[in-house]
Amino acid sequence: MEALEIARWQFGITTVYHFIMVPLTIGLGLLVAVMQTLWYRTGQDHYLRMTKFWGKLFLINFIVGVATGLVQEFQFGMAWSEYSRFVGDVFGAPLAMEALLAFFVESTFLGLWIFGWGRLPRLIHLLSLWTAVLASVFSAYFILVANSWMQHPVGVEMVDGRPVMVDAWAVFTNNTALVAFPHTLFGCLAVAGAFLLGISWYHLWKRRHDGLDTLGPDGKVVVGAGGGARDAADHTVWLRSARAGALVAMIAFAGTGITGDLQGKLMFDQQPMKMAAAEAACHDGTGFSILSVGNLGAQSCDDITAVIEVPGVLSFLANGDFTTEVKGVNTLLPEYQEKYGTHLPDDPMYGELAGSEIDYLPVMEVTYWGFRIMIGFGAIAAAASAAALWVLRRGTVPESRWLMRLAVFGILAPFGANIAGWVFTEMGRQPFVVAPNPDPTGVDGVFMFTAAAVSPGVSVPELITSLVLLTLVYAALLVVEVKLLFTYVRGGTASAMPELAHSDDPDATGGPDGGRKDDGDVLAFAY
Repeated sequence: MEALEIARWQFGITTVYHFIMVPLTIGLGLLVAVMQTLWYRTGQDHYLRMTKFWGKLFLINFIVGVATGLVQEFQFGMAWSEYSRFVGDVFGAPLAMEALLAFFVESTFLGLWIFGWGRLPRLIHLLSLWTAVLASVFSAYFILVANSWMQHPVGVEMVDGRPVMVDAWAVFTNNTALVAFPHTLFGCLAVAGAFLLGISWYHLWKRRHDGLDTLGPDGKVVVGAGGGARDAADHTVWLRSARAGALVAMIAFAGTGITGDLQGKLMFDQQPMKMAAAEAACHDGTGFSILSVGNLGAQSCDDITAVIEVPGVLSFLANGDFTTEVKGVNTLLPEYQEKYGTHLPDDPMYGELAGSEIDYLPVMEVTYWGFRIMIGFGAIAAAASAAALWVLRRGTVPESRWLMRLAVFGILAPFGANIAGWVFTEMGRQPFVVAPNPDPTGVDGVFMFTAAAVSPGVSVPELITSLVLLTLVYAALLVVEVKLLFTYVRGGTASAMPELAHSDDPDATGGPDGGRKDDGDVLAFAY
């Protein structure tokens, strides 16, 4: 294997793992802030329980996300030094703002929120959480500004072969970032909504299974008088959380669809080969492929055939009409070769790949199926959320264990959609790490081949060692997070509020400490 290939695997594995944390942190943080706002305004006990329970899960995810995210920027210098030199003058501003402003503010005010329970005035405490959550949203925006510049370079001039920022406003208002930002936020809310729905469904089912809640003659729930944390307020926590999660997930999917359509139109202008590969569109046309067969991994379009195709849809995605033909792979390949060359320059910076032929067609197995997995998982999550709202009209869920398991596993659907979307976005840009600009709103002539981005001084054994070690560390962190989440999810509201736990109620545990009462320890909530 070449150093470039190993470096790409390393960055891909660590980045995808880190991105599992990101949408849940942002989406769940926003929902927890809304829950605490409702508690501040109403004073109702169930809103306090919702805030503390979901807030604890938010904290677990946030902490592991920070640990995994730190590696990302280190990799720029370790494995991608040439890339860092090329983009450094542009990325300095957004990454500095992300680290020094957004992340610093996020961490500081999240600390105030954790330590401030019962110590800060309620309004100040609430504003601390909102400040931390909004800082995480701004953090995402600054990261997307950097990533969008790689997709669509703007606001720079080439000086001695390197882009130098001359218009910061253009970089921070890049139309690619302005569309990617709301698309990402809706994706985060979809993840958080499914998370609330799946876990709440489990607890409502558990109450039915244990005989706490039953159905009356009218088909509506009769809430049982459980003890400790499993009282009537506990039922309200899960019912309102489930309904809120289902509603948020449905709205989020609609939002991702609208913003995804805008994003697709930009891609057709800015990266036409990416979208052609996503549709396995070998020839010019207007039809959208529902299913194509052939060897998608052959890096050619000679034997790919659209079995199910909807006429006009591809034209609508690209241009907003149903008749304009969209260029296919076979038309675009000669254009790319004429503009950017047929072979990599015979330069030492390209290492073993110097002088090799350039393949401008991304891996269609990834782009084609990644695009469909993204849409398919999102649609499944939206449909399931709509069905859940209908079921929840009775005030509880059926006693079916299989439905409960389906609801819990449904949490993974929007995660899959988010990951597939990011993999499609990044893999579809190949063979460029900074994509060129056929779109006139960008700066022409600014691009970088991925083959030129890897660190020249890093050897294959070194990269393999770091790949194996980082993968093992991330696997261990995954085990830790999943175990913590499972422990506190099963503990219910008492896992975040030990004062609710009763020793005579085996289900009302305080978490791994076995139901320890809150003895005034400032970190009891965080634990």
